Amino acid sequence: NKFPWLKGFTSAIRRNKFLCNKINSYNKVWLRISYKMIRRQTLLFTQIQRVLTKRSITYKNLLALKGRGFFQDIFPDNANEQMKTLFKSGPQTIYAGFDPTADSLHVGNLLVIMGLIHCQRAGHNPIALVGGATGLIGDPSGRKTERNQMGESELEANLKGIQSQLERIFQNHQVCLWDDSKFKQELPQLRVVNNAEWYANINLIDFIANMGRHFRMGAMLSRSSVQTRMEAESGMSFTEFTYQIFQAYDWLHLYRAYDCRFQMGGSDQMGNLMSGHELISRVVKKPVYGMTLPLVTNEEGNKFGKSAGNAVWLDGDKTSAFALYQFFVRTADSEVEKLLKLFTFIPLLDVEQLMREHQREPEKRKAQTILAEDVTLLVHGEKGLKQAERVTDALYKGNVEALGELNYEEVKQTFVGAAVVEILAEPGMSMLQLAMKAKCFNNESDATRIISAGGFYINQKRVQNIAEIITHGIHVLKNGLSLLRVGKKNFYIVRWLK
Repeated sequence: NKFPWLKGFTSAIRRNKFLCNKINSYNKVWLRISYKMIRRQTLLFTQIQRVLTKRSITYKNLLALKGRGFFQDIFPDNANEQMKTLFKSGPQTIYAGFDPTADSLHVGNLLVIMGLIHCQRAGHNPIALVGGATGLIGDPSGRKTERNQMGESELEANLKGIQSQLERIFQNHQVCLWDDSKFKQELPQLRVVNNAEWYANINLIDFIANMGRHFRMGAMLSRSSVQTRMEAESGMSFTEFTYQIFQAYDWLHLYRAYDCRFQMGGSDQMGNLMSGHELISRVVKKPVYGMTLPLVTNEEGNKFGKSAGNAVWLDGDKTSAFALYQFFVRTADSEVEKLLKLFTFIPLLDVEQLMREHQREPEKRKAQTILAEDVTLLVHGEKGLKQAERVTDALYKGNVEALGELNYEEVKQTFVGAAVVEILAEPGMSMLQLAMKAKCFNNESDATRIISAGGFYINQKRVQNIAEIITHGIHVLKNGLSLLRVGKKNFYIVRWLK
C-alpha cells in the first residue's frame, strides 16, 4: 500500500506475459524480444524489492535468530522461556565486550557486532564494552600463549580506534540499512563504555575482600580456557587466571548501572559468561542470561577472516573497502547461504529465493555479490561501497575510466604493498623507459623480453610494444596516475610530476 507504483510495475509484467502467451508461432522473433524485456523487468523488480525488504527484518524475541544460525548456546541452558518472556516484555539491555588487542577489529568480530545491531533493531539497548582495564590483563580464551603486555600509548590508540569503528558501523547501519519510515521508531543508541572507568576507583584489597569470596577455585579451574592453558607447555599466569573475575565484575557493574541482564559473546566466552552469571546470582540474587555465537570458519576449518595469519580488518587503512568487498565476493558456494543469514539483514524467505537464483546461474555469483554489498555498506558506508565497485569495474571488467575516478589514497589502499614511484612527465617517453624508471625490471634485457611476451600491463591493458609513446589520457589517467603491472601480482603506482 505504501508503494502503489510497485503494484503497477507488477501488473505491467503480468500483462506483458499474458500478451506474449497470445502471440502465435509466426511471431517467434517478437516473442523472444518480449520475453527478454520481461526478464529485464523482472530482474529490476527483484532488485527494487530487495532494497525495500532487506531492512525490514527485526526479532523482538532475539532467540528467533536461531533460525539464522545465530546462537550456539544460551546459559542457563533451560532458560529459553524466561528469556523469551523478558524480550517480549519490553526493552532489555544487552552487552558484548571487545578487548583492545589491536587498533582495529576484524571480520571475526563482525558477528558479535551484528548481534548487537539485531538487539538495537528489536528495540533493545546495546552496550559495547571496550576493555581499557581487561585489555591489560589479556583474555586466555582461545589462546595457546599469553599476550604481550601493551604500553599505555598503544592501549589508548587501540581503544580510540575500536570505539570509532563501532560508532561508525552503527551509524552506517542506521543510514544505509534501516528503514525509519517502515518502523516509525528511533533506534536505541549504542552505548560505548570503558571498564577502566570503574576499576580506576576500586581499592584492590576491598575488591578481593568483597568480590573474591564469591568465586570458587574448583569452578574457575574447570573452565575450558583454563584447562587448555594449564595443559600447555607455557602454562598460565596468575594475571590471565584472574581475567574471568574481572569480566564477571564488568557484568555486575553493568547490571547495577543499566539493568543489563544479557551478555553476548563468542562460543569461546562461555566460561566467562558462567562466571558472571554466578557472581550476579550470589551478589544481587537476580537472574541474568548469556548467549554465545558460533565460531565462523571457512571450508578449511580456519577462523573466519584469517588467511595465513593475515586478518581482514574493519579499518579501511588496514584492509581497503575493495579488499573487504572482494573477500566476500570470493565466498565459496557452499558457504554463501550461511554467511547471508549471519552477516545481512535480508529476510530468510528472500535468502532462500536468492539461493535458488544463484543455483540456476552460479557463475554470476549473485549471492556473493549481494553479501559483499551489504557487508561493505555496513562497514564502510555508501562511499566505501561505491569505491569498491569502481575498483572492481576497473580491475575485473576492464573499465579504465573507473580507475581514473580513484584518488591517490584510494589507489594506495586498493593496491596495498604496491611500489609507489614519482616520475617527471617528459614528452616522447617510451614504454620501455617508463618501465625502467618505475624499476619494474632489473635490466633492459629483461624488460624487453617480458614486455614483448605480453607480461606487462598499464592501467590493466596489456602492452607489448616497447617503443610505444606514453600519452596523456591513454596511459596517464585523469587522476594523474598510471597503474603498472608485471605478471599477475606485481603492481607499481606511478605519480606523474609536472
